[in-house]
Amino acid sequence: MSRYFGTDGFRGEANVVLTADHAYAIGRFLGWYYGREHRARIVIGKDTRRSSYMFESALCAGLAASGADACTLHVTTTPSVAYVARTEDFDCGIMISASHNPFYDNGIKLLNGNGEKMEETVIALVEDYLDGHGDEIAYATGTDIGRIIDYAAGRNRYMGYLMSLAVHSFQGVRIGLDCANGSTWQIAKSVFDALGADTYVIHNEPDGVNINTNCGSTHMENLRRLVRENGLDVGFAFDGDADRCLAVDERGNLVNGDQIMYLCARSMKEQGLLGDTHLVTTVMSNIGLYKALDALGIGYEKTRVGDRFVWECMRAGGHLIGGEQSGHIIFAKHATTGDGMITALKIMEAMLGRKQPLSQLVAPVTIYPQVLKNVVVTDKDTAMQNAAVQAAVQRCEARLGDSGRMLLRKSGTEPLLRVMAEAETDEACHQAVDEVIDAMRAEGLLVRVK
Repeated sequence: MSRYFGTDGFRGEANVVLTADHAYAIGRFLGWYYGREHRARIVIGKDTRRSSYMFESALCAGLAASGADACTLHVTTTPSVAYVARTEDFDCGIMISASHNPFYDNGIKLLNGNGEKMEETVIALVEDYLDGHGDEIAYATGTDIGRIIDYAAGRNRYMGYLMSLAVHSFQGVRIGLDCANGSTWQIAKSVFDALGADTYVIHNEPDGVNINTNCGSTHMENLRRLVRENGLDVGFAFDGDADRCLAVDERGNLVNGDQIMYLCARSMKEQGLLGDTHLVTTVMSNIGLYKALDALGIGYEKTRVGDRFVWECMRAGGHLIGGEQSGHIIFAKHATTGDGMITALKIMEAMLGRKQPLSQLVAPVTIYPQVLKNVVVTDKDTAMQNAAVQAAVQRCEARLGDSGRMLLRKSGTEPLLRVMAEAETDEACHQAVDEVIDAMRAEGLLVRVK
């Protein structure tokens, strides 16, 4: 397991878990690693957290000290960094963000020159350097010292790319936008206004500490209210770094990532764009999604939780669309990572193309009740493999039949097991989850239910 970097970067409380010294060292290593045969070029973006400016300065100093040119996009989205990295000949990209976490957390996400999550081999070398292993990296001197370059033009080109993806005018469409006081606070309104929409924007006044605070894709109630009270046609909510998007239909109902993937995959199939490829989901997607896909004859794959695993499956199988319930959705033709803005544009394409409101487009997906409980156990592997626990899971699966399912999986970062059930009723879900947890308790494996 990685020592610092998880599936979504090096993340933790700013200057407690992730410090300015870490950022400087990461810059030092990457500047040297990519600059062994040429002057390295590395593009950097950040969200609106107060600490993001500190980490940007530390990264830039480390990169320049190793002889690399650091090109700063300033406040921008994670997918924009990926786009610029892969289209403008950068050695790699860095995004400073803790996504949907509160402001006091931050993170450093590394992307390769193709705009994909950084290879594990390179991550391991970065972590070795952070731990003080390997040779000392010499400082660049004289004309070899790197430059720090204002690269806001790259962000503008990304916005132009987004606008080019729209196939319909948004003239007369009333759209609500919740920018989470984060990375889309300037981008979202600019793009939708340019496409002709009438925009109603909330949470676009970042102050460094209000990112994700009761807003954005993790707090949908404000956008739902905005859509209902103003009679809007649709609403879109982004997370802190805008690699996720959730929607609200014209009635003010939440439309989650599973429903969005359904309507987009269906639209692609109807346009003849899906071919023989499948929709890639994670094991957390709702059984209602799979039943709706079966009815359309659209195949699907299931991966471990995490956008990295979704993208790896898409790339290996040549699949064109994949994502998670959270709204982190990847359109392989257009991006290498989840892009909340592209997701919103694709929803608009489906609505305008079929001339139907969002509520009708997602109506075929019946979201089954889902209950998830996190349980602290003495040992994850022992609990997972315990015969009594497995027997309880199998009993529940047999009882639920085709109308539900059980999922028992390990947390990647904590001493937890996640026990999840889907069924036709909340009562059946709770009964199944509690039965598996009771088996752990009876076997002496349970510490507590979190």
